[in-house]
Amino acid sequence: MLDESLLDDPAALLRGDRQHALLSLAAVGARIRIAARLADAAGLAGLRPEGRPRTVVVAGSGSVLTAGAVLTALAVPNCQVLPLPPAESRPAGPVFTAGLGWQLPGWVGPLDLVVLASSQGIEGGLISLAEQAYTRGCAIAVISPENSPLAEAALQVRGLPLPYAPSTVEDGGQPRADEPDLPTEDPAALWAFLTPLLALAERTGVTQLPPGSLEAAADRLDEVAVRCRPDAQAYTNPAKALAAQLAGTVPLVWGAGPVTGAAAERFATVLADRAGLPALPGLLPQMLVAHRGMFVGRLGGGSDREDFFRDRVDEPEALQLQVVLLRHTPGVEELTEAGHSVTRARRLADAHEVRLTEFTSSLEDPLQALAELVGLTDFAAVYLGLAG
Repeated sequence: MLDESLLDDPAALLRGDRQHALLSLAAVGARIRIAARLADAAGLAGLRPEGRPRTVVVAGSGSVLTAGAVLTALAVPNCQVLPLPPAESRPAGPVFTAGLGWQLPGWVGPLDLVVLASSQGIEGGLISLAEQAYTRGCAIAVISPENSPLAEAALQVRGLPLPYAPSTVEDGGQPRADEPDLPTEDPAALWAFLTPLLALAERTGVTQLPPGSLEAAADRLDEVAVRCRPDAQAYTNPAKALAAQLAGTVPLVWGAGPVTGAAAERFATVLADRAGLPALPGLLPQMLVAHRGMFVGRLGGGSDREDFFRDRVDEPEALQLQVVLLRHTPGVEELTEAGHSVTRARRLADAHEVRLTEFTSSLEDPLQALAELVGLTDFAAVYLGLAG
């Protein structure tokens, strides 16, 4: 049950935010700038690659895989990006992630770049993966804290170590009370991984973003943090308004393109982690078919019209669908064609009395558009968790 009064009580929000998620999101622009400077100081600025890799394998867990999905959306057409999740888990001390294991696909070889990333740098599975990549002749880069075992392993396999920019907020990530070996991930960790990853991708020709794109994304996230700050009232704060809309719903988070698809996946992940709310992400037009049954079923707004006079006094409030549509429309006028997937999505929601909320970025730079959408939805997920 959402306490909407709490959304307009900034002091109570900050008291309840024991993991300092709001402060971490507010400082994410600074985190990007620090990460970019650390990457340059580590030698990235002087990197002279011989050519573009055939495939970029991004190995890790949590936000590392989200960063890989973002790179997939931003990569040039003739370069493949493969986010590589852990394939196994085995007992390895008090920290669960230390026992994760990864395995390179059999076709990965000298034409490919393997990027290993971790916020702690203690995963033995990633160290083993670095050795696998070295044996196969792959180019290797590692994003991890300086002097961590993974950073030292990068030097052993002649890889490029890129420092992980730590949080500027004290005690940003604390262990879960119910699962002491599963720390809650810092919500700003995505950008600490994504910044050196995109800087490396630009140097190797994997992406072709506008000049100064990362700096502009940091500025854009600063603007989002101002609009979504805790002392901004809900009627002027889009993140608080979205949090209030999502309470008591089953969200369908739809993206209308590759960049917004990555933003939708990110929103669903953060909703689950920060608000304990399951959400179903996906891309249009596929989701119009895949999720259609939910509109005509019990979750649809008009699904119980035949029982209009049923006594509901003692019944809990029924869950309803809520569609969140994320769009990136650079230089495109509003679409009204009947056959367009966005128009069909609106018609489907309207026909079944399901609320559809759209967030659109018209920025030309896809990374800035991603920052705008991810910044807003990250704040909304944290507010929903705090007020719920």
